[in-house]
Amino acid sequence: MSTAADSVMELTRHPESSPINAPYRADERTTRKSQRTESSFPDTIVGHRGSLRSILSQVEAVAGTNTTVLITGETGTGKEVIARAIHELSPRQNRNLVKVNCAAMPAGLLESELFGHERGAFTGAINSHVGRFALADRGTLFLDEIGDMPLELQPKLLRVLQEREFEAVGSTRTTRVDVRVVAATNQDLKQMVRDREFREDLYYRLNAFPIYLPPLRERKADIPELVEYFVQQFAASMDKTIETIPEETMRALVRHPWPGNIRELQNHIARGVILSNDGIFEPGPLESYEPLEPEISNPTLEEKVRREILAACQRANWKLGGPRGAAARLGLKRTTLFYKMKRLGITPPADNFQN
Repeated sequence: MSTAADSVMELTRHPESSPINAPYRADERTTRKSQRTESSFPDTIVGHRGSLRSILSQVEAVAGTNTTVLITGETGTGKEVIARAIHELSPRQNRNLVKVNCAAMPAGLLESELFGHERGAFTGAINSHVGRFALADRGTLFLDEIGDMPLELQPKLLRVLQEREFEAVGSTRTTRVDVRVVAATNQDLKQMVRDREFREDLYYRLNAFPIYLPPLRERKADIPELVEYFVQQFAASMDKTIETIPEETMRALVRHPWPGNIRELQNHIARGVILSNDGIFEPGPLESYEPLEPEISNPTLEEKVRREILAACQRANWKLGGPRGAAARLGLKRTTLFYKMKRLGITPPADNFQN
């Protein structure tokens, strides 16, 4: 028996006679787009090969249940798209899909946003506020950047996942809800549990059904279809007609490592459509990319220390001080960390230098 995952793969398949680097024609894309709309998967899911086929099978398998899902992967790999697909393929599809970015608010405000508050619960609370869990009742709540949820708020989230009940800030009345939770993060939650930055019991409660999204550099076979999809999407929004993607242009796009993943590809295609004329896709030059340093088979003690400091800085988003900064993670004074970084030649990326 064919499944929805098989259907979407077959409907979005490139013809076998067309190599992935062949010039693209608009009429071929139009045909594929009309076929995709017949699939049960959202039109925003593009690609059909290897790991994505497995991911879509997992989405289909878990969507009809109430199981909590944890989506992991690098920034820009499409975690929100997968969360939306889980909701749209579930029995809750006619109810709300409510989204919360856990990294966007301080602990006090995030608690109020999730669970609501009563009038007068704190300074400035002039009216009662309905939280996101209440809004998502009988629907789905998408908790993005769950790794950034403050430790002090995690027990309350654990309780509502286990008991399906909570109290709004400043209230003694218990509210019961039926909410399906889908969480996402680009952080290593296992390591955060080891570092005591994330509750172990909450991690295992969220990780009931894990889905890992591979980076785009591991999905090169899907890049041509993604390029075609984004070219037509942006061309339509800009009232342009793009009829051809040159073969060499497609080859260059497939070869590029895309450290920013699908989001970076999408932005590059948008700029390319703006620059293109005469029906030919002519994007600007690709940004240069410095590959990661190669692994050393027998690293010295100094290299091991350097790796440890780099890993801590990256996990802290290059914030060196503070209770969740790199120095605290390493058990060092901030001044000691500065000294070691200077001696080992470690400097933060330009966009994080202010930290």
